[in-house]
Amino acid sequence: MDLFVTVYQAVCFPVYRIPKVKRSDYLVFDREDLPYLNAIEKFNCFYCSYGNGVAAYTREVAARTEQYWCPIKHARRIRDAHGRYPRFFDHGDAEAFRQGLSRLRRQLAERERGPETGAGDDSPENPRQRG
Repeated sequence: MDLFVTVYQAVCFPVYRIPKVKRSDYLVFDREDLPYLNAIEKFNCFYCSYGNGVAAYTREVAARTEQYWCPIKHARRIRDAHGRYPRFFDHGDAEAFRQGLSRLRRQLAERERGPETGAGDDSPENPRQRG
């Protein structure tokens, strides 16, 4: 999954000018230095950091793809929607979708690339601001 998502965004995102997700923001390996962990615990921490990091990285790549191509809320409530989802258009609201799609696409690019709101912002998409 990690390789596929990395190749997918490397090939597709530049074509549509979707800002790339910085993989290193999601894969963080900082627990191996903890002196109170034995070798097995350190390996388990590495495994969990990698697995959860790849899942979060994949989710952000998918969320940006969804925001660009199909930012429409589902007809029924979904569990644990990503942070971009609340800005999506209501299901069945064709007029809002047609009128707002280009705006939402511009916001995607501006939010991720803008100097004042780039990677250091406190948006839900920014993993560095989460606890």
